Amino acid sequence: MLNQFIDIATQKIRAKRMAYFGKHPDVYTKIYAYTRPNVLKALGYYPYYPKIEKANATQVTIDGKQKIMLGSNNYLGLTNHPKVIEAGMNALREYGSGLTGSRLLNGNTLLHDQLEEQLADFVHMESTLVFSTGFGTNFGTIATICGPDDLIFSDEYNHASIVDGIRFSGARKCKYKHNDMQDLEEKLAFSDPKYPRFIVTDGIFSMEGDIARLDDLVALSKKYHSRLMVDDAHSFGILGPRGDGTAAHFDVTKDVDLIMGTFSKSLGCIGGFISGEKLVIEFLKHHSRTMLFTASLPPSNVASVMAALRIIQAEPERREQLIDNARFIRDGLKSLGFDVGESVTPIIPIIIGKDLKTFQVWKDLMDAGVYTNPIVSPAVPRGRALLRTSYMATHTRKQLEFCLDMFEKTGRKARIIR
Repeated sequence: MLNQFIDIATQKIRAKRMAYFGKHPDVYTKIYAYTRPNVLKALGYYPYYPKIEKANATQVTIDGKQKIMLGSNNYLGLTNHPKVIEAGMNALREYGSGLTGSRLLNGNTLLHDQLEEQLADFVHMESTLVFSTGFGTNFGTIATICGPDDLIFSDEYNHASIVDGIRFSGARKCKYKHNDMQDLEEKLAFSDPKYPRFIVTDGIFSMEGDIARLDDLVALSKKYHSRLMVDDAHSFGILGPRGDGTAAHFDVTKDVDLIMGTFSKSLGCIGGFISGEKLVIEFLKHHSRTMLFTASLPPSNVASVMAALRIIQAEPERREQLIDNARFIRDGLKSLGFDVGESVTPIIPIIIGKDLKTFQVWKDLMDAGVYTNPIVSPAVPRGRALLRTSYMATHTRKQLEFCLDMFEKTGRKARIIR
């Protein structure tokens, strides 16, 4: 009955839009034929662009009702930290709201240079370059370093910014099965040795919450004379003895060529960075289009990131609490019978499979006061739709227990668990 309703709604929407089609080819044809958002809205399951009225890290207000936030990457709960806010406000007063230009020309400050030095030291690399977004960091780094005469090996679950950076670079792409070192080695062994090789991987995979086998990737990169880049967007502040990332977690930093990170997760702001050999960073500084042709991060943003980095270094107990919260909720979900994949991090997927059922469970949870993120194809493989949940150091045990109760009720209602 529900599928029939969807088919009818889709046909009506497409028929209405067909009125705009002329006899000649139109670039808008694919746009007018795109019906998923309207169908989801008609069903009451549209989950995107929520109107958040208030946000206090672990809780948000939507339509006047509080929800426990399990859809944020604010892992260490630093977005509302008084020192982070104060640092940003001080810089805002001193520099104004922005620099109105790229770093190359008029958008570079002493704060930007200081942050780069601090980040390089923190991740144990020679030099660092700060970008205005994490997406721009991956895109600009890969598209600048690699070109048509190069061969890039990329995990099939890598972030879209990596995928698009490879596409824009023009390099030959070889996608290997997720975290499958045997598949990667076979592809490396059979690749044409005349092409320079570049391996790139997420550190923590953003949808599944599992960790790249970076120690094995290092071994393969050495064996097959390849450069190696790790995206620590979701690893920074979490993995490693000091929160210093995936390479530090495996004690292989000296064998990794490039470490990328973002400010929009554990550092609670926005922006990104790439760290590596000084000569490589200098090359990116003068050639990366996402650096040269993007306005600089506002100094207030940079100052907030610096304050957050100091807190990460001074308060290791935050990371310990985050790990403890993630373990509590993961064990609870498993005991209820949910499929959480291979997650061993604060990103915990609830794998459902079918798109529509995923939207239904998302809606039931939202109505119950639990904010999650429904993830469907192409963000995950078709047939592996899931609810992406992520946890913070600042979630209370009471909040987590409430969420587990709601997961159990909605899971039984949807017959995901018994």
